[in-house]
Amino acid sequence: MKLISWNVNGVRSVLKKGLLEVMEAVQADVFCLQETKCHPGDVRHFAWPKGCEPVWNSAQKKGYAGTAMFFRKKPLTLTLDLGVADHDTEGRVITAEFPDWWLVTVYTPNSQRGLPRLDYRVKAWDPAFLKYLKKLEKKKPVVFCGDLNVAHTEIDLTNPRTNRRNAGFTDEERESFTHLLAAGFIDTFREFEKGGGHYTWWSQMANCRARNIGWRVDYFVISAALRPRLKRAWILPDIMGSDHCPVGLEIE
Repeated sequence: MKLISWNVNGVRSVLKKGLLEVMEAVQADVFCLQETKCHPGDVRHFAWPKGCEPVWNSAQKKGYAGTAMFFRKKPLTLTLDLGVADHDTEGRVITAEFPDWWLVTVYTPNSQRGLPRLDYRVKAWDPAFLKYLKKLEKKKPVVFCGDLNVAHTEIDLTNPRTNRRNAGFTDEERESFTHLLAAGFIDTFREFEKGGGHYTWWSQMANCRARNIGWRVDYFVISAALRPRLKRAWILPDIMGSDHCPVGLEIE
């Protein structure tokens, strides 16, 4: 089964930059989007690729956050959000149930410039999300993907020293992700690639993308029980349209 995840930084914007063509080209069984910044009615006039059934989870606030999933293989069930009122107004989570595992797409809250949301992120959101994943795991293993808004280790961004206290590379965020992995999850890309220089987000300033000055903040993570079924995990840096690029996973 082929899965793709992409923070599109506004689905209406990336529709003008080739989203439909990308979806046709990659032929994913499930195509997950984050930071959609829209409601379904905003894009009702677009014809999605044949066989792709969309599911949207939109933020209450217009033009903010949001997630979506497009299915070629229909899931057994679908669930929106975490079921926790304090976390369920920004459209950040969609869960699809398949026969052997769950697929969750997530757009993790950004701690923001100056870190005003850092405490919410690491003390409230991250624990609630991990609790949700472990609850799902009681029934079957989990695959989750999305913009996790953290570069986990120093090789996951170009300039670790100068970004040490910036959102996405604080000690607190990195330790929180380490804690999640220690709870029985695997960063799939690192199962295949141990080196640096592989990124999924680039600043739109200073020609950073062309110079490959970036961060790896978009992931596919799986329950350890699924490791024998993991075939490959990859990054698609040549696909344009957003300040992020898509990431992929193939699993039996």
